[in-house]
Parts: sequence; C-alpha cells; structure tokens
Amino acid sequence: MSSLKTFISQWGGDFLRYLRVLLTYFVRVYLQPKFAVFEAAKTVVVGKMYSQRGKYSQIIINYSIVAVMVLSVTLGPSLVVNDSQTQAVFSLGLGSKFAFAQESSGSGVVEGTTQVLGLTTETVEIDPLTQVSDKPRADIFEYAVEDGDTLDSIGKKFGVTVDSIKWQNSSVNEKKMKTGTILKIPPVTGVVHIVKSGETIYSIAKKYGVSAQSVVDFPFNEFTNDETFSLAIGQQIVVPDGEMPDEIFFIPRSNLASSLTPNAGAVSATGSWIWPAAGSISQGFKSWHKGIDIANRSGGPILAADSGKVIVASWLDNTGYGNRVMIDHGNGVKTLYGHMSSFSVVVGQTVKRGDKLGMMGSTGRSTGIHLHFEIRTGGGMVNPLVALK
Repeated sequence: MSSLKTFISQWGGDFLRYLRVLLTYFVRVYLQPKFAVFEAAKTVVVGKMYSQRGKYSQIIINYSIVAVMVLSVTLGPSLVVNDSQTQAVFSLGLGSKFAFAQESSGSGVVEGTTQVLGLTTETVEIDPLTQVSDKPRADIFEYAVEDGDTLDSIGKKFGVTVDSIKWQNSSVNEKKMKTGTILKIPPVTGVVHIVKSGETIYSIAKKYGVSAQSVVDFPFNEFTNDETFSLAIGQQIVVPDGEMPDEIFFIPRSNLASSLTPNAGAVSATGSWIWPAAGSISQGFKSWHKGIDIANRSGGPILAADSGKVIVASWLDNTGYGNRVMIDHGNGVKTLYGHMSSFSVVVGQTVKRGDKLGMMGSTGRSTGIHLHFEIRTGGGMVNPLVALK
C-alpha cells in the first residue's frame, strides 16, 4: 500500500513539472511574439498622439459648443416648465397621467381639478405672480389708506422712508389717519420740491443736503435747458435722498433760568460719561439722526455728561435744536443738548460732570418734551448709547 502511495506521489510531481514546462513553452513560442507586436504598435500610436497633443482640442471644443447651442434651441422650450398649473399638480406628488380641467374665476385665480388613474383630488387654487418693476416712478402716487396700514408698512410697500411720506403729507396726522385717507407717496426716498423764483438746481440741492449731480441724475427730472439745468417756476423736482431742512416751530420768550449753575473753575474731562437726563429712549442713533432722544413728559433737569467748557448756550437759526447747549470736553470731543426749555449756564463758563445745564423742553423742531443728545468727535458722530454703557 505504501509503495502505491509513493508511485502516485512521484507520478503527480512529474505531471506538474510537465505542465509547467508546457506552459513556459507556449508562452515563449506563441504569446511573447504577439505581445511584442502589440507593444510595438502601442508605442508607435502613443508617440504619434503625444507629438500632436492638443492639435484638435480647439476644434472639438468649438463643435461641442455649437452642438450645445443647437440642442438648447431645439429642445429647450420643451424642457423648461414655466406653467404654474403644471407645477401645482406635480407638487401633489401625483403620476404623469393626468387631465387638468381649467376654469377662470372672476378674481383672476386659476382653479382646476386633477384626475389621476380615475381618482379625483381636491381643487387646486393658484394665485398668479405679479412682477414688480425696480424702476423708479416718475410722479407722486396717491394711495388710499387701507385697514391696518401704518406709515411704516406703507413706506415698505412703496420702498420709501416714513420721513419721505411725512414730508409729502405734512397736513396728515398719523395718529388720526383713517381708512380711505389719501396719502401722496413720493417716487423715491427724498423730497419732492416745487421750484420757486430765484431757485437753481444748486440752491435746491444745498437746501436738502444732497449733491446737485444726484438731482440731475434722477431720470424724470426735466429742465428748460439741458445744458445749464435751468428750472421753471412752479415745476416739480424730485430730490433723491434729500432731507427736509429743520424748521423752528416754537421760540421761547425767556430761555435763561432764574438760578444759574456757578462756574466750576479749572476742570478736565474724566472720560467717563453719565446719563444727561432721566427718561426713556424715544429714538436711537441712525444715519439721519446722529444722536439719541430721551423723552420725559414731566421734563426735568439736564446734566453735563462730563466736565468741560460751555461753548454754546443759545437758540441758533434754522438748526432745529431750539434752545441748546454745547460743551467742549477737550481732545476734540463735544456734546450737544437740544430742545431745552431754559438754560442754567452761560457761554464761557466751565461745568463739572453732573452739573445742571438747564431744563428739558420741546423747543425747535420737536413734537414733545425730550432731550436730543449728541457726542461729536473729530472722527465723526458717536452713538451715545455705546459711550454711556
């Protein structure tokens, strides 16, 4: 038995060696020559392609662009879905086999019933979209106030500021505004000016705090002479981003208090600010309002926010501040206190932080008792709410 196993083992080993020799012979005789031919051909082709690389790339790109353009023109309209009804049906998650029956309602709303595989879905209502032009209007628009309207909501609806609406409707009281009240809405944020005798495009621009170029650039402003920008008396001029100049509503008979704050002598600013008055913030710091308003119906004293020298304590023409005090704190920092009813200081004297400057009032361009407080520096106006923290 053991001799049989030995014979089989030797025979198996000999047979495996025979197969290896046979495979080696087949590879050398048949496969290697063919591989050599293939490699040679590949070398020639690759070399040719490498030497002419990029030669036809621009042609291929040009033909590709032309092909894309042709496909866009021919197949584009059928691929673009711009039908609000179709979009509404597909938004329901229904199949592609459907029939849509259209009905036109009196309100302009499209109604329809979708049927898919014999199943009827609920009625789909689609409101048509309204395209709103970004171009400015040429003329003043008369708007009838609707229920729930405020000047703020109306301003957002027409893209203008509340101040622009107020300036155009000075006789309208917002608190007494009712449904149906007609408001004149300016075409853009700013002022609509009626030209008076002697006025020019430059004097009008200066009056409303804008450049003459911005008035000229408004596309609907017309001139009697396009070279000199001459104006006709009574014509309407739109002043984009213009602001109505301050107006004096009330001039007090007496603005000097019976008891004055004594001179503080030599002082220097501490750099630490205190609140100049008691009350609530009725208006914050904005691009067109370079200070804060502290309102208090009971009035009350106004205090120096820091030590310094009084440089203004009077009523100045056409500034809108009414009775106001200005203090120079040194290092280019000044504070302003506006709409005061009376002064307790005089120009030239010094005050310590917390000294009384006067009483809160409603002089100048003011609609109620409050203090308008500003902090001015050489680098511009500073938000008092930041400095007072």
